[in-house]
Amino acid sequence: MTTLKQINEFLDSQPIALVGASRNPKKFGYTAFKELKEKGMKIIPVNPQAAEIMGEKSYPNVKMLPPEVQSIIIFTKKNQTASVIRDAKERGIKQIWIQQMSDSKEALEELKDSGINVITGQCILMYFKPHSIHKFHGSLKKFFGSFPK
Repeated sequence: MTTLKQINEFLDSQPIALVGASRNPKKFGYTAFKELKEKGMKIIPVNPQAAEIMGEKSYPNVKMLPPEVQSIIIFTKKNQTASVIRDAKERGIKQIWIQQMSDSKEALEELKDSGINVITGQCILMYFKPHSIHKFHGSLKKFFGSFPK
């Protein structure tokens, strides 16, 4: 189970790359990137089809990220997540947040005994300066005792 300490460690590790950032406003990878950027997170997009997203240089894959990036948020389809994790391990990434709906059994198996700070089953938008619905969801989790401790 993910702890609040793990989450805080992750959030303190900026810059953070968002793998699966999108230029398409209808995709969650766009919404999340935009919201995190607007809230002040130092965030870097990773998208093999985009040179730039919202004015930020985009990288084609995790292996090409600048050395100061030690943390990634994965917003890919489940069948792509394990491959991203393998690249992240090879690149020496120390922190991985797998956004809800992006995890898979294969991806989690890749992370077993890796020593990487792994966060799963949580929405990044509920923990980084939450507002509106995400703040409400956090309040509900606290009320029902499922908020990380």
